Amino acid sequence: MVIGTIADTLTRGVESVTGTVSGAFAEPTIRLGVTGLSGAGKTVFITALVANLLDRGRMPQLVAQAEGRILSAYLQPQPDDTIPRFDYETHLAQLTSDSPRWPEGTRAVSQLRLSLRLRPAGLLAGLQGPRKVHLDIVDYPGEWLLDLGLMDKTYGQWSDRMLTRLPHRPGGAKVAEALRAEDARAPFDESRARTLAQTYTTALHQARRAGFSDCSPGRFLLPGEMEGSPALTFAPLPPDPSAPRNSLWREMERRFEAYKRRIVKPFFRDHFARIDRQVVLVDALGAIHAGPQALEDLRATMADILTAFRPGANAFLSQIFRGKRVERILFAATKADHLHHSQHARLTAIMEALTRDARDRARFSGAETQAMAIASLRATTEATLPHKGETLDVVQGTLLDADNTRGKQAAFHPGALPDDPARLLAPAREGAETWLDEDYAIMRFAPARLSLKPGEGPPHIRLDRAAQFLFGDRL
Repeated sequence: MVIGTIADTLTRGVESVTGTVSGAFAEPTIRLGVTGLSGAGKTVFITALVANLLDRGRMPQLVAQAEGRILSAYLQPQPDDTIPRFDYETHLAQLTSDSPRWPEGTRAVSQLRLSLRLRPAGLLAGLQGPRKVHLDIVDYPGEWLLDLGLMDKTYGQWSDRMLTRLPHRPGGAKVAEALRAEDARAPFDESRARTLAQTYTTALHQARRAGFSDCSPGRFLLPGEMEGSPALTFAPLPPDPSAPRNSLWREMERRFEAYKRRIVKPFFRDHFARIDRQVVLVDALGAIHAGPQALEDLRATMADILTAFRPGANAFLSQIFRGKRVERILFAATKADHLHHSQHARLTAIMEALTRDARDRARFSGAETQAMAIASLRATTEATLPHKGETLDVVQGTLLDADNTRGKQAAFHPGALPDDPARLLAPAREGAETWLDEDYAIMRFAPARLSLKPGEGPPHIRLDRAAQFLFGDRL
């Protein structure tokens, strides 16, 4: 596979040797990748995780904490001088102020190092002094992760895929029709290329707002300093392998290859290929609310994401000879606090079904995987209210208005998720446009005002269990 070839270059091999040897005989480092598509809550996850590792009163499911072996935790400068630091302090201040607000989402790669001082475990613990373990958290946009799947595709293959998918998305049919009608054999014209790229980019933004997941290329949504560059000025066109030189098709093909070579490949080499633990955050509730087609798109995207990982066991010698492999992958359905706890098991079951193909592939390669429903920062409380002569389990919180300001207090019941995930996934696979039984509503809640006791981190749901699965074994 092309991605595997990239990661196993000589440069990567030398880095593996030096990094592995120093890590094995000095202070071990766990490199945790955090990603998820827009709105899944990456920034809040990292902020809440770090806050709850610094003040561990709400982390009973982290075994090292429960056993009293974590002596201290502290932040250090990130080890990579060329990567921006994750702005933990600013994000925490926004979440814990008198008028708390959600921080801005991830727009580029950032990193944070948290070091833990631990008392050893086992029979020889009394003969050993405390040891250090470094947790390097790498935050990157999930949209960029989707780009890794482009490495195995030609421009023609990618174009055919996207032109097939566009008609099933809001407003996408007209865009697909216009792109298919374009004369790809005509001489290349820069202004025409920019118009086509902008039209396609607008369709991607519209699809993302409608809850669809596969919106590649990811840099079209988050271009950063690359905005307007030729590598980001192309669009899918009907495959035409016989198109002449200097035609619109050939130049689009060249720019697609430049995008892979200049943008996707360096990201994989410099950041992604060095990760050994990964959490993929998923707004499954948002996809369910958006409808069956959005849910099926999410399922297919989760399967595609695993083609970008290099899952497998991180044995010492295998690290030296073939580079690191992702050992553990957690697929976490976020915003579990939008549901009463009586429905959390159903959300977890839906997440397991959504990621079944992806998790089976990872397990076959030797990686451990798990699906879980979490809330990085709990924004609601639970209540049971009378309703039409019966009782209804609801969540209560402060609503977020359309302009992102704090609104009124409200109690909310989103609809009962089915016991059997197939009741959602089957119609989604069959192309249904709406749910037959029930519409699944969602609300946007503002962060709750917090009053924390000394030693307590922000309230959450299963963040400690997520931490235990991701790196508890290394503590």
